[in-house]
Amino acid sequence: MSAVALAPEPSLRPMRESDLPAVLVVEQSAYEFPWTLAIFRDCLRVGYHCWVYEGPHGLIGHGVMSVAAGECHLLNICVHPDYQRRGLGSALVSFLLDRARRMGARVALLEVRVSNAAGYRLYVKLGFDEIGVRKHYYPARHGREDAIILARDLTV
Repeated sequence: MSAVALAPEPSLRPMRESDLPAVLVVEQSAYEFPWTLAIFRDCLRVGYHCWVYEGPHGLIGHGVMSVAAGECHLLNICVHPDYQRRGLGSALVSFLLDRARRMGARVALLEVRVSNAAGYRLYVKLGFDEIGVRKHYYPARHGREDAIILARDLTV
């Protein structure tokens, strides 16, 4: 009989300033137009809910959410491409929504690029509904790209 060692599951923990270089590596590997160091620093500074996925060999994902006035806004959900399609994005969103619900949020909002079909499918699978479009919201290779606004009722 042989034993097979399984890699430990990634764990979620609050993001720290010291994580930012590794967060940027993940962000830049996943997005053509990544957030900057200054944006992540500002999110930490103003007290947004910033979490990282820590795997056995370092950070593999992160999420940033604001919560105020009965709403939460998922601002950034990112999983390194090498770790995508394993349920980590879904688990991260569910974790953040649960935290928001416990903080009194009644609705969750987010934007997703029109071209991000995989992200859109994930959010719809998690109970989000399309409520609008933000024209020219995201930078794109040739100009700007629209964002689909999605919302989810957190009271049900």
